[in-house]
Amino acid sequence: MSNKTDRRLHGKKIAFLTANEGVERVELERPWQAVKAAGGSPELLAPKLGSVQSFDHLDKSATFPVTTTTAFARAEDYDAVVLPGGVANPDQLRLDDAALELLGEFHAAGKPMAVICHGPWTLLEAGLVRDRTLTSWPSLQTDIRNAGGKWIDKELVIDDGLVSSRKPDDLDAFCEALVERFADGRPAHQGAS
Repeated sequence: MSNKTDRRLHGKKIAFLTANEGVERVELERPWQAVKAAGGSPELLAPKLGSVQSFDHLDKSATFPVTTTTAFARAEDYDAVVLPGGVANPDQLRLDDAALELLGEFHAAGKPMAVICHGPWTLLEAGLVRDRTLTSWPSLQTDIRNAGGKWIDKELVIDDGLVSSRKPDDLDAFCEALVERFADGRPAHQGAS
């Protein structure tokens, strides 16, 4: 990129949806930094106010302040949503009815979504993978197929506004793709990746 300031997400508010514990730190931090670097305003949504405890795999890491709870968040207030991974994070988040309703609102409004690693578990619970093509941590492939989705083992998959990646090693491609898709706000089509 040139010396110009990246303003692709200027004026856009991006929701980061996690549980209050168990999110993989790097899968929250790197996309958050990418959104900020592109001029966007990230906000952290979780079931409870306070903070989100992140992990570096199985070890506790940094905490992050929650902006608002899933019960009070509305998709109409955001331009897009990011679902970071971590094993415990989506496993807890998929039990939060407000989070599932919020994802349904994002989907119904046609707003772009980005999900990485174990994050698709929450999309599965919300019923949002049927007839979609995505990737994830390999252990979710059977769950995705059983929910009517198509799983592909690729660094990056883009399908109708849904950006997905497998793991932290894929974060460079994931972050660039989510900024591009969030900037134009239009559903992306398979084949763009």
